[in-house]
Amino acid sequence: MIAEKLAWMRGYIQREEGDVPGTQTALYRLTDLINAGLIPTSIGRPFLFDAGLLDMVFALIWADDHATTNEELEAKFEECEGFVVFMHGWTGNHAIWESIPGMTVVSNKKLIAITVDHNGFGASLLVDETPPLDKCNPPAAMNTIENLIDVLQLRRQPGQRSPKVINFVGHSMGGAALFYLNPLRWRMGEETRLALAPALLLDDDTKRIFFTAVGLGIGIVNRLHIFEVFERFLKPQVIEAVCSGASYYVKELHRYQYQHTPRGITASTFLAMGLLNNREIPRQFDFFKTMLGHRDTLVGLVPMMDLLSRLEFPASNVRVVAGSHYMFSVGPDAVFQHAQNRELVVQDVLTLHAAAYLRQRIGVRIG
Repeated sequence: MIAEKLAWMRGYIQREEGDVPGTQTALYRLTDLINAGLIPTSIGRPFLFDAGLLDMVFALIWADDHATTNEELEAKFEECEGFVVFMHGWTGNHAIWESIPGMTVVSNKKLIAITVDHNGFGASLLVDETPPLDKCNPPAAMNTIENLIDVLQLRRQPGQRSPKVINFVGHSMGGAALFYLNPLRWRMGEETRLALAPALLLDDDTKRIFFTAVGLGIGIVNRLHIFEVFERFLKPQVIEAVCSGASYYVKELHRYQYQHTPRGITASTFLAMGLLNNREIPRQFDFFKTMLGHRDTLVGLVPMMDLLSRLEFPASNVRVVAGSHYMFSVGPDAVFQHAQNRELVVQDVLTLHAAAYLRQRIGVRIG
């Protein structure tokens, strides 16, 4: 019989083969899991309330050559070495990662990937259509995802013999959120982080002004529809900057998401990144890497390097690659460079995971 803590796995709303051969995926909606009794109401409802969310939607991706039964999926959870949690950026959703989650779990079949809609985007909308900034800024996003990990009981549970590592991968807004992980909630080697083009603009006044201005502009359009002509000019410029270097698929996904997300959420989230001034960043960087693109128009390379230096971020944990803001998505303008970067992302996830897993097992750091 399936363990009570894993009962929610049977509550998927969709199952299909993954984009990468040899993978499968399942889609979940948290309110469905709560209503079906697969997540206790006493746990699920307070989580949504505290996060200010109407719902939380996420997908699992795992490696298997045949259609995994529920019982086999339970066994995979019990035997896996951990999970890779992918956090998208502004106006994104769980699908922006394309083949990277599948490539990761095929490379290490003892890992399971989780791609989430978060921070008011995708199907995980916020209750307030114009939310307060402290509900949609990077620290709030990180706190929500950490709480989701506990709601789903993904960490090593009493009675489980093997360690489990939660590997976080974040892009842009999601990458900035990773800097605010609370180390007091984690044992050494229990988590890793990989921030891709993190939009953490604490020391970049030019980008802070840009993010703030765009957020205010979208907010004005939301309140005064007479300015919708302004948005028709603003939208393509912003989407092009956000999706620089991305594939046609990712660009269309962002356009769709922008169109279908309440303008107040879109505006507040961009504004929250521009106005963020929370410098209480724990300097716990043992299993934390970041990747920056040399032509990133949204995240300035020099200001970001200056910030990392002030944080005493280890130089060996910083990778600068040839690429733009979407340096891991293979768009038509940067096929050769971005294809290589995609492989490097998978490599970094696997390397971080191996080091953290070994740390838990024998207390030795590698890499």
